[in-house]
Amino acid sequence: MAIILPNGYKMQTTFFEDFAIADKFGIRAIDETFNVSFNNYKDNLIYITELAIVMSNKSCEWYGRDEERMNRYADYYHHVDEWCMKHFKGAELKFYLDTTD
Repeated sequence: MAIILPNGYKMQTTFFEDFAIADKFGIRAIDETFNVSFNNYKDNLIYITELAIVMSNKSCEWYGRDEERMNRYADYYHHVDEWCMKHFKGAELKFYLDTTD
């Protein structure tokens, strides 16, 4: 079942599901899932954009429940966001900003 964001964007990856599974196995699994996802997909506009979305959402999900997980996801969101802001230009940057807004 595809996830559709409030802005109407339809997610194309399984990152929400992947990190829900990683959550069940703890911080180490979250780290491993992030590292594989980021390293494999950082050059794919859609995938890296969706990874940023998931990191932001997961940080909010853990707010008030688990500070370590919340902070880990927030740190990963900032890492992805900084990478995108540095590497995307023009239409790619517009897509990233419009989709993550």
